[in-house]
Amino acid sequence: LVMGTIPVLGSPPGLTGLCPLAGLSPTSSIHVYTQREVYGTVGSHVTLSCSFWSSEWISEDISITWHFQAEGSRDSTSIFHYAKGQPYIDDVGSFKERMEWVGNPRRKDGSIVIHNLDYTDNGTFTCDVKNPP
Repeated sequence: LVMGTIPVLGSPPGLTGLCPLAGLSPTSSIHVYTQREVYGTVGSHVTLSCSFWSSEWISEDISITWHFQAEGSRDSTSIFHYAKGQPYIDDVGSFKERMEWVGNPRRKDGSIVIHNLDYTDNGTFTCDVKNPP
């Protein structure tokens, strides 16, 4: 850890499987890609990139949720949610006044910016994308 720099860790590229009601349609998957690690300086800002790809059409009901797990903690907290075409920044926790939605689901982008970084922002951020049929 370089003095004044916070490693802001992202989740590794992953695969989230979606399972619609049994028997109605086959299971489709969506691939979610993030940076493995992101570093920021205290007081500055970082963009947490989240892009996704699916062989299926991107639904109007797509949802994107960002979670944060502080370094050394076992608990993960929801800090941002996008649903029904609207971004919702969770109104609890230390990110509520410092987060900005910069994503565009039509461009398969679920990225956020965290402003005014603090040492307490060190941890794992996870982007979860769901594309219902």
